[in-house]
Amino acid sequence: MSAPSLRAEVRAQMNQRIKDVARRRLAAEGANLSLRAVARDMDIVASALYRYFPSRDALLTALIIDAYESLGAAAEEAEAAVPRADLRGRWLAVCRAARAWALAHPAEYGLLYGNPVPGYAAPQETVRPAAKVVFLLVAVAIDAAELLAPVTPAVPEPVRSDLRRLIDRYGGGLSADHLDRVFVGWTHLFGLISFEVFGRLDGMVDARAEQFEHHMSLMADLVGLPR
Repeated sequence: MSAPSLRAEVRAQMNQRIKDVARRRLAAEGANLSLRAVARDMDIVASALYRYFPSRDALLTALIIDAYESLGAAAEEAEAAVPRADLRGRWLAVCRAARAWALAHPAEYGLLYGNPVPGYAAPQETVRPAAKVVFLLVAVAIDAAELLAPVTPAVPEPVRSDLRRLIDRYGGGLSADHLDRVFVGWTHLFGLISFEVFGRLDGMVDARAEQFEHHMSLMADLVGLPR
């Protein structure tokens, strides 16, 4: 292996080690991450971390992108395992995978969908990985477009304007009215997951999995996916 290749491999390993330690910190203390605490856990001086991540925000961004990519990959894998013609099955597979990932990675889910980190603003590079799940849901609806009934009532014009802008930017074969229904399903999906992960259902709902299945099926009905 050449010297540059070896240096790149060592750097990649160190990046991964730093992120692994930072994730353990997230699990223990939440998203208020400190580079000094990470360095202390690694038994190195804090200044050594700056060669890999120039700031706390840079490390947070790396963790956020990794988490979105992991969540997206889990949803993509689950959706790909369902026959293409089974539109409702594909929708439910995405939803189930998102919930399973969140329950298995509550600290990382909290970083993505919990309280904002004080002083941190997520950069533009986090937007596309963050959209992977909704893009999958949109793709299912596009494949079902010829089967979807007209939407009533129609979307208000200010909302329709936003939806048209998204359609123009990202393309796709959905009307603004049907994309709006997908957005309802998407926000309900992560709203319900967040209630479960953050304890909002404690003492209220015991049949969590059954409730989730029921609600996600209702969202599939709302979009118009055939049973």
